[in-house]
Amino acid sequence: MKPCVHIYLCFAVYFDLVFSKDAPALGSENSPRLLIPGIISDQYKYEVNQTHSVFSYREEEQELFVGGTDFVVKLNANNYSVIEKFPIRTTEHHKCSDRPCKNVITVIEKFQDGMFVCGTNGHKPKCWKLLPSVKNQTYKIEESYEGAGISPLVYTHNCLSLTVDGDLYAAAPLDIEGNSLQFRRKAGKRTNVWMYDRWLSEPTFISASWVKRSEDPDNEKIYIFFREKNSDHSPDADPWISRVARVCKTDEGGSKRFFQNMWTTFLKARLVCGFPDESLFFNRLQDIYVVHADDWHQTRVYALFTSSWNSTAVCIYSIEMIDKIFENSAFKGYANEIPTPRPGTCVPNSKSLPRATVNVVKDHPEMVDWVHSLHSKAPFYVSNYNYTKIVVDRVQGADQQVYNVLLLATDTGKIHKVLEAGSEPFIILETQISKISSIQAMTLDSQKKKLVVGFSDKISTVDLQKCKVYNASCADCVLARDPYCAWTTSGCTPSNLGGIQNIKDGHKSVCSQNKVANESRGTTRSKRQIRSPESSGTVHSVPEGVPFYLSCPIESYHAKYTWKHGSHDRPCLQMLSNCLHLIPSMGPEDYGEYECVSTEKEYNKSLKKYFLKQQYEKQDGRSANYKPNDAPILAPELLWIILCTAVLWEILR
Repeated sequence: MKPCVHIYLCFAVYFDLVFSKDAPALGSENSPRLLIPGIISDQYKYEVNQTHSVFSYREEEQELFVGGTDFVVKLNANNYSVIEKFPIRTTEHHKCSDRPCKNVITVIEKFQDGMFVCGTNGHKPKCWKLLPSVKNQTYKIEESYEGAGISPLVYTHNCLSLTVDGDLYAAAPLDIEGNSLQFRRKAGKRTNVWMYDRWLSEPTFISASWVKRSEDPDNEKIYIFFREKNSDHSPDADPWISRVARVCKTDEGGSKRFFQNMWTTFLKARLVCGFPDESLFFNRLQDIYVVHADDWHQTRVYALFTSSWNSTAVCIYSIEMIDKIFENSAFKGYANEIPTPRPGTCVPNSKSLPRATVNVVKDHPEMVDWVHSLHSKAPFYVSNYNYTKIVVDRVQGADQQVYNVLLLATDTGKIHKVLEAGSEPFIILETQISKISSIQAMTLDSQKKKLVVGFSDKISTVDLQKCKVYNASCADCVLARDPYCAWTTSGCTPSNLGGIQNIKDGHKSVCSQNKVANESRGTTRSKRQIRSPESSGTVHSVPEGVPFYLSCPIESYHAKYTWKHGSHDRPCLQMLSNCLHLIPSMGPEDYGEYECVSTEKEYNKSLKKYFLKQQYEKQDGRSANYKPNDAPILAPELLWIILCTAVLWEILR
């Protein structure tokens, strides 16, 4: 190892320049390409910080309902101003741990002719119906239901809710210990139905989704995604197994004689995400987002998993593949002839199902076959970032093709925008929205192309079409591979027909081939290099023998950065969002011109130029007009670096 490398490392150790958690490593496509500060267009601030919040976005009405502690607020989704605020406090004046009880709202659903809201109500769950104000009359809150089985008694406990054709489905524990957690139909037009106790083992419900079939509504199903405790307790077994289950929308339970008010169509299967050939799986399901399609076969399920080795993964499934498992797999533990109709089949009257069919559902609801992802040999995306939430937007590009963009929230208040480009992910950028709070709730406004994010202190919206961050040139816009943005005569703007994009691979050749690029904004170009406005260069007069460093900004973390000096090319040392060239002690060979150049997909860009000239000393021994930059100012720091280098050099001689 060369001594100069040790000098660089000593600089890095002292100033904590390398391996920072706040900046990705250069040159890795597993990292976000760009880092940008939070671009927040609208926000609503809570009067008091919230420990828990829940959203219900009504896209048609352009309204966002937000539930917090002792209140629900209805916001205008156009500017996030308050339309109405509903105070919903505990109904009984009892004490909780020697303090007044709180009502933490855990469920908000559009139900029948109003909004249905449920909360913990001081460990005695209740539900209310919110009726909006009409003709200047004030809002009305109607207490309508007991909340047991819909809202948990404690807000930190697991719960789930879904409305389907005027019916309310929910999962919530029935006691303060979090027990008796199961998926039920709790209210509405149809009979209340619940699970058989032996079907699940300590489940955690993640999501439920109704998949419509316009051509066959009687065969519509509700899919439930959850994880449960593994019955295999061996040391090598993962403690959790992720599952998908389904029930028929028409299921009314069994007859009065057998399985009354129990699901007669419940089936479950293992949801696999990982590397099957290596028996390495991500088994802890974290979040689900379902992208519905007009043809139900094409409906996609995006599942976020975590693992015991601190990695996360996204696997993608199709409802068609899930249904094939339920309709063709053998039943685990069942060796007899499969009765007719096949267990799990939707019928107009579930109460008339043969007992033999219902018995298989009762005793053997698990499928032998597993549900594999579309990319069966590996997850679509694997990362060391700790993602907690996922939503997926469908974006029409300038080429009229529709692209899927994953929006992933980290546990540190960041959003990653990830392009689904065939079978490979491309991490477009990272946006830091909050450094002091984790994300509690997240929803997508697909019409306005905004992401709505809830924190403990505020609700923020992120504009997904902020294309100005790629506005330097056609090449910068195209390299971004952002389906929301295209290059036009006005620069990099929200995608429209006729704009320049290359979502497939990001190569900039489309810029030189397109007339629009040549007419755009008078940008100076050459085939080999595009120079930034800063490329005219900065002059520094530096005395011989002093340390000095040069810095240029990191624009793309997928690019390679080089410092050019005479006939020498030197790599950069990464410091957060800057690329450094360190000179421990200025010598005659260190003077002259330096240029920082980034290279990405054969696109070279000059980012910064410097000219270092020698500063001679005056007769009194002082350097004229020399102003040292922040390169370790001559003090104990430099002595430490020199000592460190000397010791390492002696060891390696």
